[in-house]
Amino acid sequence: MSLTLTLAAPSTDTEAPALAPRERETLRHIAAGRTYVQTARHMGLSRHTVDEYLRRIRAKFNITSTAELTRVAIALGL
Repeated sequence: MSLTLTLAAPSTDTEAPALAPRERETLRHIAAGRTYVQTARHMGLSRHTVDEYLRRIRAKFNITSTAELTRVAIALGL
């Protein structure tokens, strides 16, 4: 799967980093508008574990904001 994180139409020139299943699930919840605490409760995790999953996702995609996380989720079809 290819992914380009721009506001323009997606391109296929950059390979998307692989996400672990729990990272994908966490990202899906955050992109749906849930808070870290709501996500943690829904997934049966601590808020700190959710924060760690999102930190890993940010590092993999070299992003810094929740808005960018949402953009990644959309690009990945989550």
